Amino acid sequence: MVVSGQDAARAAAFQALETGDRFLVAVGGDELVNAIADGLLGWSGDAPSDAVLGVVAGSAPCDFIRTFGLPSDPARASRHLQGENVFPIDAVRLWYRGGGTHTEHFVNMAEVGLGGAVAARTARLPGSLGRARRFLGFWLAVAGFRPTKMRLRGDRRTWEGRAHAVLVANGQYTGDGYRMSPRSWPSDGYLDVLVMKGPKSDAFTILNDAALGEHLPHPNIVEYRCRTLSIEADRPLPIQADRLVLGATPATFEVLPQAVRLKV
Repeated sequence: MVVSGQDAARAAAFQALETGDRFLVAVGGDELVNAIADGLLGWSGDAPSDAVLGVVAGSAPCDFIRTFGLPSDPARASRHLQGENVFPIDAVRLWYRGGGTHTEHFVNMAEVGLGGAVAARTARLPGSLGRARRFLGFWLAVAGFRPTKMRLRGDRRTWEGRAHAVLVANGQYTGDGYRMSPRSWPSDGYLDVLVMKGPKSDAFTILNDAALGEHLPHPNIVEYRCRTLSIEADRPLPIQADRLVLGATPATFEVLPQAVRLKV
């Protein structure tokens, strides 16, 4: 079955599972992986199940597969669909504001604040810009974004202060290959939280080191781990998860331990 669009992919995944299929393959990038995983979790009630998720990214941008060392090349990725090897991974349930309260799932990484603003600004630019689209979206968002006071409450720790971004990570990579959360392991039952409390110029000055995950520890980045996390701010901050522009804060995150079986 070939479908296009987030809602259609989510509905197709749910329908396939309802009719007895137990092996779903996302042929595309992070957005499609997100939709298929969301459909799977909706079908299972956020609980572990016997369904399996495979990924063939091809030319589509997919940071999710980088954590597991899965290839993007279609031929090599298809070979990973063979055999019995599966790896149970965590997923994350997210509640956020946006014309009401909404629920979303993601399997890789969410960004609150500047990262969400970059995603939203990039989405408004024409696709004809190609690879320059994200570069331009980044600089336009940085220019207009203002850090604000945030309040984070987790099951293990709280933090309050002025910041420009919060990363809530299950996987390690975001932003087309930056290893922003190198300590994350998506089957440990925890969220890895990075609070960017320095100047917003840190968003680009750390990039060279972040390409290899060598930017941590950093004096302007607060790191901690938790199973649940709530984020509030003095003004609504935009949220993106797995490249999807969602709503805004306040938001709550909850890890779903080993809720998805990934084909590796």
